[in-house]
Amino acid sequence: MFRRLIIPVMILLASCRGKESADVGIARVRRGTFTEVLSEQGTVEALNSLSISAPVISYLYGTLKIARIVDDGREVKAGDTVIIFDPSEIKRAIVQAEQQLEIAQAEYDKLKSTQLSEIEDLQSDLELAKISQEISALNFETATFEPEATKKEIKLKLESAGIALNRAQEQIENKKIIHREDLLQKEVTIRQLTSRLEDANHSMNSLFVVSPANGIAIKEENWTTDQKWAVGDSPYSGSRLIELPDLAKMTARVNINETDISKVMPGQRVEIRPDAYSDSVYTGKVESVANLAQTKDYRSKIKIFPVRISIEGHSRTLLPGLTVSCKIIVSEIPDVLYIPLESLFREQGMDYVYVKSGAGFKRRDIKTGSVNTDYAIVEEGLEENDEIALSNPFIDKNEKEGNNGKAGS
Repeated sequence: MFRRLIIPVMILLASCRGKESADVGIARVRRGTFTEVLSEQGTVEALNSLSISAPVISYLYGTLKIARIVDDGREVKAGDTVIIFDPSEIKRAIVQAEQQLEIAQAEYDKLKSTQLSEIEDLQSDLELAKISQEISALNFETATFEPEATKKEIKLKLESAGIALNRAQEQIENKKIIHREDLLQKEVTIRQLTSRLEDANHSMNSLFVVSPANGIAIKEENWTTDQKWAVGDSPYSGSRLIELPDLAKMTARVNINETDISKVMPGQRVEIRPDAYSDSVYTGKVESVANLAQTKDYRSKIKIFPVRISIEGHSRTLLPGLTVSCKIIVSEIPDVLYIPLESLFREQGMDYVYVKSGAGFKRRDIKTGSVNTDYAIVEEGLEENDEIALSNPFIDKNEKEGNNGKAGS
């Protein structure tokens, strides 16, 4: 009778525990220094760089249009042409200014010639007036024995000749003043046209933009297309088009959520891994933490704090604009037990693991502490070198693949 009861109970217990899976990964509980990290993506920036901007030209020459631009990431030397803008509008302005200047100069020369001729005619009139006045003076001197009426007539002629002489002299002076004003207006026009031509030629030269120093050309983004500047784009005068970073000193800029910013302080170590070169790892440290929060974007109310991280060493592959994964070492706790997160399960607020026991596994409740992206500290329930399952051993292979996750987690 007793034997008959034991068999059903054992069957019932086995069915409650579930069937253990044969291919369960195992990890050991380890003791060591636990590193608490804060992971965030960031963007590489140069601490120092030179900016190459679109030239500032007059609206009279139309809009700027990129005809050629250096390839992104290309190495350039000081003096190399990195951008060429379409010169057609300025070429037309130069031709027009040259023609107008030529016409103005011809008009100026013609005016001077006309004025010279007018002055010469007035000079001739003046000489005739002088002669007439001298003759009248001579007649007056020799009219001593002439009748009074004749003397009076001679004297009137002398006075008239003097008035004519003065008028001729005044005409010359007045005409010279008028001529100077006319020439001055022409000269102002010529100076304006000359200045316009010089500005057009200067603007033409500015369309050929050269690199001010050696470096790697990194193209900026065109805010209207969200793409990097390219042939056919029309930037405003003064727009930043290319950055020449100093690759000797690079930084990473990350945005930390307001809930985590209290953990970040200057001087903390950082592990930096470029997304494009995942096999490359760089070290750095937190350089500065912003004092004021910013909105993540215009669609979100989430607040973030910009954090700048200095990167140790340099590499030609570590270029501005690259996306990097940054692990900020928030704290290091020595001499603690820790386990992989894959081995940790949670159910109804209780943490537990599956501990290796003989040929099978047993569930064991544990108490955990700090958690990072890979491990969790164990405060109670496990000993160093205990073997634990990396997945639920009571879920068969097919069920694991179907669930693709942890049971009860």
